[in-house]
Amino acid sequence: MAEQDQGMRAAGRDDHGVDRQRRGCLGVAALAAASPFALLGEPLAQTTSSSDSRTVASSTGAPALGPLKHVPAGVLSVGYAELGPSDGTPVLLLHGWPYDIDSYAEVAPILAAAGYRAIVPYLRGHGATRFLSADTPRNGQQAALAYDILAFMDSLGIEEAVLAGYDWGGRIANVIAALWPGRCKAMVVASGYLIGSQELGKVPLSPRAELQWWYQHYFATPRGEAGYAKNTAEFARLIWQLASPRWSFDASTFAPSLPAFDNPDHVAITIHNYRWRLGLASGEPVYDGIESMLAAFPAIAVPSISVEGDANGAPHPDPATHAKRFTGRYEHRLLAGGIGHNPSQEAPAAFARAILDADRL
Repeated sequence: MAEQDQGMRAAGRDDHGVDRQRRGCLGVAALAAASPFALLGEPLAQTTSSSDSRTVASSTGAPALGPLKHVPAGVLSVGYAELGPSDGTPVLLLHGWPYDIDSYAEVAPILAAAGYRAIVPYLRGHGATRFLSADTPRNGQQAALAYDILAFMDSLGIEEAVLAGYDWGGRIANVIAALWPGRCKAMVVASGYLIGSQELGKVPLSPRAELQWWYQHYFATPRGEAGYAKNTAEFARLIWQLASPRWSFDASTFAPSLPAFDNPDHVAITIHNYRWRLGLASGEPVYDGIESMLAAFPAIAVPSISVEGDANGAPHPDPATHAKRFTGRYEHRLLAGGIGHNPSQEAPAAFARAILDADRL
């Protein structure tokens, strides 16, 4: 789970294939003048895509997401599903951990029927997404994950999109909305403001709060890494149960997500993500400028709707604590009826409605 971790309270190409000429990304003159952001620049855009016959089954018999497509984007070959008209307003639907694109098996068709181009990519370390090089660090830090999505957008020729996500996907949407507002038309995010900081991640919490992050501490150990590698599916199912205690999902709901965890880099990305948050693992220097900006907890000015399930068992903030981070048109919605940590799958109609409404704020 990635919801509120402890952080809540350029020219030429580098060795990642990143073009450092970022186009007008900050949208704020003061930030544009602050050179750390120029350290990264524009993702490498590539436009060749292909598709295969693998489908993603809906948990309740809704239309499947259909054949996967693949596109090289930055350091990855991204596997993704796409529904709706190619000329529709793009909506990127970003999943969390330990989940996958099946989280949106009912949301995406709703958006497609409304004329949107719904695009659902696998994050690095999940499903059909693969690294292009064995030499690329298996890095799970927040800046790297967000940069993947920028590179993905560039590869598809998408300048601006509505972004929606929860857990890791919610944090990615936050990062892009805060630092690249020109790429984000509007945003829907579960649990509000999720941008983190390594420094604050080192600050101890109360014993009760630390208990909620038990898996983060487990992953900090060699035993935890070995245990997750050995029991990935069982671990994921337990997280689903704890994070959504009133969601009575069965094996037929959980099974479509299992292949996503068979990704050869899944364990490495997961372990690095949580160790990085605690300051126990280093990130890549190429992202240092972005992380410095994120450590200042930049405001989000794009039109945004945050949602929260009334039975979210994962660590998450009170909406009042993060509302001040949203300086543009903003609305918070409580999703009632025993909705947990994965609102796009547990309450797809309400989640889709929030996306449609955010685009009209």
